[in-house]
Amino acid sequence: MLGAKHKKNRAGTSEPKAIDPLRNLGIQDDEDVKQMLQGSSMVKVRSARWQKQRTLKLLDDGVTVWCQSQKTSSRAKEQQSFSVMEVECVREGCQSETLRRMADSVPEGRCLTVVFKGPRKSLDLLCSSQEEAQHWVRGIRTLQERVDNMTHKEKLDQYPSTNRDDKMSYEEVQTLLRMINVDLSDQYARSLFQKCDRSADGRLDHEEIEVFCKELLRRPELDAVFIRYSANSCVLSTVDLRDFLREQGEDASLTHSQSLILTYELNEWAQRNQFMTPNGFTIYMLSKENCVFNPEHLRVYQDMNQPLSHYFISSSHNTYLTKDQLTGDSSTESYIRALSHGCRCVELDCWDGDGGEPVIYHGHTLTSKVPFVEVIKTINEYAFKASPYPLILSLENHCSVEQQAVMARHLKAILGDKLLLKPLPGLKSTSLPSPEDLKGKILVKGKKEKVVEEYPSSSSDLDSSEEEGSYGKSSGKKDKKPGVSKLSPELSELVVYTRSVPFKSFEHAAKNPPTDMCSFSESEALRLSKDSGMHFVRLNCHQISRIYPSGQRFQSSNYNPQEMWNTGCQIGKSSTPGILEQTSGQMVYIFSVVLVLKVISAQQLPKPEWDKPSSIVDPQVLVEIHGVPIDNIKKKTHHVDNNGFNPRWDCTFNFTVHVPDLALVRFVVEDHDYTSSNDFLGQFTLPFTSLRTGYRHVRLLKLDGSSLSPASLFIHVKITPA
Repeated sequence: MLGAKHKKNRAGTSEPKAIDPLRNLGIQDDEDVKQMLQGSSMVKVRSARWQKQRTLKLLDDGVTVWCQSQKTSSRAKEQQSFSVMEVECVREGCQSETLRRMADSVPEGRCLTVVFKGPRKSLDLLCSSQEEAQHWVRGIRTLQERVDNMTHKEKLDQYPSTNRDDKMSYEEVQTLLRMINVDLSDQYARSLFQKCDRSADGRLDHEEIEVFCKELLRRPELDAVFIRYSANSCVLSTVDLRDFLREQGEDASLTHSQSLILTYELNEWAQRNQFMTPNGFTIYMLSKENCVFNPEHLRVYQDMNQPLSHYFISSSHNTYLTKDQLTGDSSTESYIRALSHGCRCVELDCWDGDGGEPVIYHGHTLTSKVPFVEVIKTINEYAFKASPYPLILSLENHCSVEQQAVMARHLKAILGDKLLLKPLPGLKSTSLPSPEDLKGKILVKGKKEKVVEEYPSSSSDLDSSEEEGSYGKSSGKKDKKPGVSKLSPELSELVVYTRSVPFKSFEHAAKNPPTDMCSFSESEALRLSKDSGMHFVRLNCHQISRIYPSGQRFQSSNYNPQEMWNTGCQIGKSSTPGILEQTSGQMVYIFSVVLVLKVISAQQLPKPEWDKPSSIVDPQVLVEIHGVPIDNIKKKTHHVDNNGFNPRWDCTFNFTVHVPDLALVRFVVEDHDYTSSNDFLGQFTLPFTSLRTGYRHVRLLKLDGSSLSPASLFIHVKITPA
């Protein structure tokens, strides 16, 4: 049965054995969790005027929280629930923009903010007491930690039904599916649940749950793969599964086969006899363990002892913005999301604020402002949660000398020992230190006092000469006052290994120390890459280059960074997975390979955001290779009419990739249109070297890199020497 455990009664028949999810999590006696289970009346806050009473209550499954009002329907209540697994973090006090604006009218100790992963808006809450707020902050963190530390097997055992008759409601089934990483369209799953509910009581018994799961997980293309490797077309033995894993290019030991059965098989009989059923196989194939992206590359697998200039650095431009560059909100939550996704260079556009306190926003626009001090507090908290390697703070400095001194004080006081103040002892001055040397350190990128002596033409051009032409950003020239330095000595002292200097020529830059950094506009970097590629490569072997997007990208879109990466430019906004610590300064060995990629099918594709609910997509898939010019190519499938739920293509493409180490593979799914340009539906990009062979799923993302789950592609990958 679906995760249900049974014991024999005196008559010899099987009866359900009660399972307590909270006991499984080891939190049945946790005082914070007990308070969450009782429920709390809070105020949901969106502004000073919009404040509504809500009841938050942890369900008995130990992972789902309902946030409901007294007037909403049961359907609306379900939509307002969230899982602790969807939570990025919980912030105490008035740390969100909304609560901070109300700090004078609400008690900080009673406030908290739930920040979600992906695009879902944060939840600002005002509790009835400080003690209650602490219960929820600690409780959610405890639940997250316990779930994160659970094995796959323990998650399968986390049976959510607490009914005495051992039936499961839709919410309980939904929670169980979420626990075992099966994410499906709510609309489809709900309609199927109702179809399987023959008693029409809103709950499924064991047999109905089996039927529900069988229909829910039905995938003809996966069944075909299953039958191909099954000796009897009914189950996979450990030997059958081993043969499949061998062709996948994975650990093909019987021990590994047995562990997969224990982890993903839901049927107890099959599990005891070391068989995998079609349902178990489908769950395994849909799991993160079978993703197209090599999971080993989610961890650091490169040599991290080379100079810092030898690494691509995942970066963010205008990090503070939540949306567009003209009217969007500035938010500390944007820094949380960037840092949580492994970003190692964030930008701070600093301007004079009221009361002598600098603020961060996109100057000369209608974007909102966030206090500099709040951003630094956020950075201090989240700097090294996703990565231990150095974090660069790229200061876009427009402040007066007085407020620059305030910035320096905040940086030193808040960041403490994390802030790098002096060069590391015992290292050569002819090259930058390595990421390993700089572990746990925060570096300030900005102008340094000696710039006044060495570059008199830019001595007063402190505030954004590097980004001339960016929309809403001063070129610095109109503010120039000859002979007057705008640089605060206190702030200057904080710049150690990342000193901003203007680019004059490659010949001039070659004479600069490795601690000097040049910033290039998107168009300038593209021109230099084409006209002087080898010179650019040589520069990037010992210095760091930063590329910033065109100022005309009002919607905060990103340029295609591939040509800049080809010349070794290290810092350029990127949401591409796997480009966090890939070497750029070492020798690239050239050997051609043939990539044979079959696009088989897609699952649960979204509709374009602006489409009517009744519309149906006509999907097609583009497969793109981005790398050195000879490798750049794009191929596409035919489109499938009126099917976004399970379209099938079975299209095979052949690519010859000449320089795999510099190549990216990108999947783009579009809604075909005869009369206008196709609408974007989803995408995923990964380095060629992180591509796994065999039958794989591609988890699709939005353009901003956030999840589109459960949308995915099913593909087959084969790589051979050319």
